[in-house]
Amino acid sequence: MTGAQAMVKCLERERVHTIFGYPGAAICPFYDALIGSKVHHVLVRTEQNAAHAASGYARITGKVGVCVATSGPGATNLLTGIASAYMDSIPLVIITGQVRSDLIGRDVFQEADITGAAEPFTKHSYLVTKASDLPRIFKEAFYIASAGRPGPVLIDIPMDIQQHQVSTFDYDTPPDIIGYKPSTTGHPLQIKKAVDALRSAKRPVLCAGGGLFSAKAGEELKLLVEKAQLPVVCTMMGVGALPTSHPLNLGMLGSHGCVPANKAIRDADLIVMAGARVGDRAVASPNQVANRAKIIHIDIDPAEIGKNMSAHIPIVGDLKLVLAALAEKVDSTAPYDWVQVVTDRKKRYAAKSIEPLDGYVEPKTFLRVFTRRLEEDAVVCADVGQNQIWCANNTEIRRGRLLTSGGMGTMGYSIPCALGAKCADPKRRVVAVCGDGSFQMSMMELATICQEQKGVKIIVMRNGRLGMVRELQKNLYDSAYSGVFLDGSPDFVKIAQAYGIRSRCVTTNEDAMAAVDEMLSDDLPYLLECVVPWDYPSL
Repeated sequence: MTGAQAMVKCLERERVHTIFGYPGAAICPFYDALIGSKVHHVLVRTEQNAAHAASGYARITGKVGVCVATSGPGATNLLTGIASAYMDSIPLVIITGQVRSDLIGRDVFQEADITGAAEPFTKHSYLVTKASDLPRIFKEAFYIASAGRPGPVLIDIPMDIQQHQVSTFDYDTPPDIIGYKPSTTGHPLQIKKAVDALRSAKRPVLCAGGGLFSAKAGEELKLLVEKAQLPVVCTMMGVGALPTSHPLNLGMLGSHGCVPANKAIRDADLIVMAGARVGDRAVASPNQVANRAKIIHIDIDPAEIGKNMSAHIPIVGDLKLVLAALAEKVDSTAPYDWVQVVTDRKKRYAAKSIEPLDGYVEPKTFLRVFTRRLEEDAVVCADVGQNQIWCANNTEIRRGRLLTSGGMGTMGYSIPCALGAKCADPKRRVVAVCGDGSFQMSMMELATICQEQKGVKIIVMRNGRLGMVRELQKNLYDSAYSGVFLDGSPDFVKIAQAYGIRSRCVTTNEDAMAAVDEMLSDDLPYLLECVVPWDYPSL
């Protein structure tokens, strides 16, 4: 077989059903080999969105997402998507075409050093020099992407390597990578120390991060917190790790979080960090917290432990295994008065009814009511900006997911992510929520949604501004607004209709919920434009 045929066979052996990409000359041998294979190719309309769609696919399936692009601009267009996946620990294998081996380094047409350019944002990268290495490299790439802390792996394949013959194809030899042996079980002595700390704590709190989803540790988390009556706060990436309505879930912490969660962290004498890296938006002064409370930090990646917040009891291991071990050994519960204090505070600060806005949709109330109407396993993909904060604080998650770009904060993420999520599980309800700024960064993917016949529902919060930046300029720059006005934006309803997608624009919550009835009546694409006030705040 040729190298290109070997590439397709590797994907089939990895049970890859769907890939996202955009063809070009340097990757054409691979696309030719795709014809008649078991691998379904989804043609995005710009390469960045291939990585975002593969990210959404990976987050819902729990498997490695795959995206493909050609050399030069095709590969460099992927960089933002690769960086977004890297920051949020999403397992991807990125396949790029490259110019012929004998032309590398001569600045020929569409040549770019993509392995070098992507180096800061990948767990590992390969420039393939021999076609016979392809099975080994693919095997290693999928292993590295998914083992330990997940992340993106890049395989750059010159055009001639795709055309060369592969005499033997061995895909059964397990990967054996010197120096890469992730620890998974957690050290027994550290687990014992953690159990002892939980027994003696007067005001314990568990902080749930995005690593819980990577580890598929939702059940283990629920078992531990209910057995130990352990109050839970979450980072943005951890929203929904414990159902948002669970009595012990205090909500999202951080600069855009809620009062009960932030006060619980402030008052705690023990904090269990579970799969959270404690970024600046979650905890502004992490070492001040560590000076007040004992920190148990559990993470599969030892480099994250102690990086932002000092850890008194570090535990390196797979969260699923470590939380199960803690749940098995914990034989005491958090003090009743502490649990009462934090849960009563949650009730006092519970979202209160907000007065309707004359001529506008009030977004917080709308999102609360709307997400309660969704199926229990629904997926909500939030973009970046004010709509992200509204979603994080007002979306009800039961058995579903809230997907967003947390670490990189990449605008334009929600629609391709929703496309990938819907491809991953076509039977689930998938909704993308975005602002009018972020919508215009990826609205070309309406064509992909139509081509693939995926019933993605899209909600656009339209305020004619880059809302989050405008809010920052108001608060930090004395209302000196610069570059935040979205004048010249098109009629989104007509844009959707041009693609054959049903759409509607609403200006009140009552009309919005009437439109939701229409939106949720079937599994076809739908765009709902909600006009919100230009000066409406994030919190």
